[in-house]
Amino acid sequence: MSYLENGVVTIEDLQLPTEERMKQGRVIVIECVQHIPCNPCVDICPQGAITITGEITNVPVVDFEKCSGCTLCVANCPGLAIFSINQTYSEAEAEIGIPYEFLPLPSKGEDVTALDRSGRPVCEGRIVSVKNPKAYDRTPIVFIAVPEKYSMTVRFFRRKD
Repeated sequence: MSYLENGVVTIEDLQLPTEERMKQGRVIVIECVQHIPCNPCVDICPQGAITITGEITNVPVVDFEKCSGCTLCVANCPGLAIFSINQTYSEAEAEIGIPYEFLPLPSKGEDVTALDRSGRPVCEGRIVSVKNPKAYDRTPIVFIAVPEKYSMTVRFFRRKD
């Protein structure tokens, strides 16, 4: 079933980095599949790794070899449709960078329930850092550690009281 039928993006809908690129460290995954006029990710990328060819309503494309995983695009995407993935975070865990627009911000070390794209619980996770520099334009990124096998599944989290 495609996102047009149920509103939930699937792996098949996405442009993904190669396994080799994933082994090189943090990289972004753009989950923007709507054809809307938007391009802040293109303008903010210091590596020129994100492009939109043709009409501004085309979806962005990532040159994963140019992507440094800096996460500026993650925080500056008004649709909250870009995530960072670091499958080299540890032997057993991946680190997912998630744009977060709620208060209060979670704290490093906080245990959370990791959720998939449709909001269903997937596994347990742990907040490893929260970054909110001025360059992020008031959209902090929360980095959570989850078992590596869920790195392409987890896209949000639920805090535990």
